[in-house]
Amino acid sequence: MVNDLMTNSIFEQLKNKWLGIIDKKQLKDRKALFQTSSGLDIAPFYLPKNQESATYEQSLNVPGQFPYTRGVQPTMYRGRFWTMRQYAGFGNAAQSNQRYQKLIQGGGTGLSVAFDLPTQMGIDSDNKRALGEVGKTGVAIDSLKDMETLFNGIDLATVSTSMTINSTAAIVLAMYLAVAQKQGADLAKIKGTIQNDLLKEYVARGTYIYPVTASMRLITDIFSFCKETTPLFNTISISGYHIREAGSTAVQEVAFTLANALAYVQAAIDAGLAVDSFAPRLSFFFNAHNNLFEEAAKFRAARRLWATLMKERFNASDRSCQMRFHTQTAGCTLTAKQPDNNIVRVAYQALSAVLGGTQSLHTNSRDEALALPTEKSVNIALRTQQILAEETGVADTIDPLAGSYFVEDLTNKIEEQALAYIEKIDGLGGAVKAIEQGFMQNEIQNAAYTYQKAIESKDQIIVGVNAYETEEPLPSDLLKIDKELETKQIKELTQLKNKRDNDGVTKHLDTIRETAKTTNNLMPPILKAVKAYATLGEISDVLRDVFGEYRE
Repeated sequence: MVNDLMTNSIFEQLKNKWLGIIDKKQLKDRKALFQTSSGLDIAPFYLPKNQESATYEQSLNVPGQFPYTRGVQPTMYRGRFWTMRQYAGFGNAAQSNQRYQKLIQGGGTGLSVAFDLPTQMGIDSDNKRALGEVGKTGVAIDSLKDMETLFNGIDLATVSTSMTINSTAAIVLAMYLAVAQKQGADLAKIKGTIQNDLLKEYVARGTYIYPVTASMRLITDIFSFCKETTPLFNTISISGYHIREAGSTAVQEVAFTLANALAYVQAAIDAGLAVDSFAPRLSFFFNAHNNLFEEAAKFRAARRLWATLMKERFNASDRSCQMRFHTQTAGCTLTAKQPDNNIVRVAYQALSAVLGGTQSLHTNSRDEALALPTEKSVNIALRTQQILAEETGVADTIDPLAGSYFVEDLTNKIEEQALAYIEKIDGLGGAVKAIEQGFMQNEIQNAAYTYQKAIESKDQIIVGVNAYETEEPLPSDLLKIDKELETKQIKELTQLKNKRDNDGVTKHLDTIRETAKTTNNLMPPILKAVKAYATLGEISDVLRDVFGEYRE
């Protein structure tokens, strides 16, 4: 593969030759410091310095082989394209169902469900705490009835669905499985992903309900239940996306995500699961930010580092060492000013994810810094992926940036610095202890502050925001949620509660309460409760009674 690397002496000769040219022509850099957006220094140009052939070949290897630097599948996109999974959900279940139907008709190959804040927090729409938030950041789901409407006319036996839900993941998953069963689907064959990543909620996002120990118990209960019931369903999507959205660097995104993942693996093992019985169903979720080469290198580094950690720490099988991940373009980079510029940003971010070997991709819409995306904007975002796949040729060869001196150097640096972070977290007692001590939170806050200062000083240019500014009117076609939606959702929930067997619901809730006090798996009684139309809020409240609530 790589057998003609230059020796150090040749490297020095070339470097000195270049320096001689610089002196001769008195070239000047256009700025004092060249760095990636995460602060990694960028050299003027790259040569394969100190690259020993054997080590270089071993770290790269071939696609589909450990340590998976070049991809987890031998053929990658030459076999088939990544899943084009557009994240969508707003208003009530009927409105979101219409959007899903159009996404599928438009060529989307997977669904990704966004839930409103009350649903994420285990609060029914008729709760006073939900006032003003119903259907705003995603779809409102109070009961199995809503979930039935959400997937009406969509065959769950053939569509892969990702659900971005964490604290109430067990309840939402139970609702999804109940709908699949009603459709006649074989649960052993349905495919999809539940985010179910609570640790990052304490670090970066905040939609937690229960104390950390209780959250970890719910996560491992889902692992165990799905291992037997839905073996093809990804039981967790360990998320670096929200860590990056909170302001982390690329290195921190990799490090903190993997540190959390190691904690989940250890918790599952401690709960009695063999590593190879659940690890193949672990999946990851990363951010695609603006710095093209750093982002592509980040994905390659994360894949290699995860494989190495799983092999060294848990003696996992090669299949368990494979990092499969979904990518979403960076919401935090979208600007309310000159929103059409976001189309360009998203395209390059999506390109970095494809060059980095993602298995699944969501592209954000141009207007998301202003409102939920319109149908037109969503269509442009989906077409962006389709143009990448069908017209650019980037999917025709595997890991096309491999061997780039620059990209390989970035890959190595990100891996090394992320590992150093992980070892520091180990020294604090692991991810849970590091979170409880505020270590990850403080590191992210400091990185976010540094980045914001760079924008304010114009060391970091944001086109249309701190440079190339023009006055433009806001788009006139922004999506607005009907004010009457909340009233309608509450009315339908009241009707459900009046019609269902409330004595039966009470018995199911009591069973959940008693099970929560033991070490028995909570998923079976939760599944029975949702089938009886117990609401998400009712089930969450029972668990609150037993587990308590987390306070920072």
